[in-house]
Amino acid sequence: MRMELIQPFINSADAVLAELLESPVAIEKLTMEEEAYRRQGIAAEVCLSGEIEGRIIFDADRAAAAQLASRLAGAEVSATDEESVREAVCELANQIIGNAVTTLNDQGFHFHVRPPALHTSEQGSKSSEDTEALVMGFNTSSGNLFMNMALRYHRRRASERAVVAGHNS
Repeated sequence: MRMELIQPFINSADAVLAELLESPVAIEKLTMEEEAYRRQGIAAEVCLSGEIEGRIIFDADRAAAAQLASRLAGAEVSATDEESVREAVCELANQIIGNAVTTLNDQGFHFHVRPPALHTSEQGSKSSEDTEALVMGFNTSSGNLFMNMALRYHRRRASERAVVAGHNS
């Protein structure tokens, strides 16, 4: 996986989590996974297509999800308030993806982003030969969050780039 593709997501996750949770964030684990992703708590998935293709899963344990929901609502939200904590994790995914996509668009990448959707299955899809999954754990004072990225970059052939460049002139 190309660092230039994943770094904007890492930077955005770090900044958004620190701001929303009003506490420092530490990256605990960084692993490449070949096995299917196992959901840890409340998860949202964002899919990308185009030059960058794949998916990103944002996964928060119940304590972190409840804290996110409380911060976003401006009032205490219980971890048992399923609707609020699910919406909070989707909103977290939306904010992180929005920041990262802006950076990638500024670098000239062209792709489409689908809105965050709840990831309710216990397991995600496995990595494939051309798509590796990177899993990062974020430790916060509110709990643990995980970001699972399985992305690949579709390189355009020189002839396709020439056609696109000609249309942009």
